Amino acid sequence: MKYLIVGLGNIGEEYKDTRHNIGFTVLDAMAIASNASFTDMRYGNVCRIKYKGRELILLKPSTYMNLSGNAVSYWLKKENVPVENMLVIVDDIALPLGSIRMRPKGADGGHNGLAHISNILSTTEYPRIRVGTGNGFRRGSQIEFVLGKWTMEEKKFLQERIPIVIEMIKSFAFAGLELTMTSFNKAGKVPSKTEKPEPGKDLPK
Repeated sequence: MKYLIVGLGNIGEEYKDTRHNIGFTVLDAMAIASNASFTDMRYGNVCRIKYKGRELILLKPSTYMNLSGNAVSYWLKKENVPVENMLVIVDDIALPLGSIRMRPKGADGGHNGLAHISNILSTTEYPRIRVGTGNGFRRGSQIEFVLGKWTMEEKKFLQERIPIVIEMIKSFAFAGLELTMTSFNKAGKVPSKTEKPEPGKDLPK
């Protein structure tokens, strides 16, 4: 069985380690943990991982965020993967920093990558994992915030959270969507505020 795991982000060195690229960050970490690597292919960088009889096709679209649906549509058709076997990893400013939430479907929430995927596929009914960036930005500066780079404290905190996302991806492929949501959504909630950095700000040295 094949599964298409899509990490959303923007290509280019200037977007590396930005909040909007959390999907790329997760898939990079998963590839490293699996001793696998990405290959530059049509519409994206692709990595293949075998897990308990399943083939996980990791995709980092090279179309830039606003055209993510082009890459998703192409690879779904190329690999003959049904939409229900696709999982999208995406950033979410509506969730606290490091919060992880899996959903079977839903609106795009103003996220241009999800919006384009939904438009191209003509459906919003596909699984996704939202990773919280927090919303520590002034009114009118949302774009600068999501395209901004993680602070050192945020990166350190996220390094502790990303393994949870990776385990959710594996569980999705092996155990299925419903069991994964039941098993992991509670674990995906962030610790108390005193245990995590405030979004967008470094803690005192």
